[in-house]
Amino acid sequence: MNYEINEVYKVDFDYSYLKDVIKATLDHEKVKNAYFSIIFVDEKTIQDINKNYRGIDKVTDVISFALEDNEDKINEDFRVLGDIYICIPRMREQAKEYGHSIKRELSFLTVHGLLHLLGYDHMKKEDENVMFSLQEEILNAQEITR
Repeated sequence: MNYEINEVYKVDFDYSYLKDVIKATLDHEKVKNAYFSIIFVDEKTIQDINKNYRGIDKVTDVISFALEDNEDKINEDFRVLGDIYICIPRMREQAKEYGHSIKRELSFLTVHGLLHLLGYDHMKKEDENVMFSLQEEILNAQEITR
């Protein structure tokens, strides 16, 4: 597993636990030799990305850009998955709003974004049920609970 975390928005907390969360997600999905980036951003940056790429002019918590959008692009030897943008101020707000830790919220958003890179989506209710159940299973196995 090769990943890079870029702090476009500087954080003041330890997020070293994400390595285990990422490994657990990739192991669960039987993905080896994958490369992707996680970029921490502020509200303005994620709003601009959301507006420019999704046509939605508002702040969101996480956006993923998958490079493997179809089966033809998947290389089993070495996979380049894409980029995950996480809005740190929004992540903090949601942790407070939902009454759980920053660790829980950042882990959730990381797993969520990574599953998007791996082809999961939640546009339909049945897909949402699959994806959200999988997120909970991975986080619970890491003892990162609400």
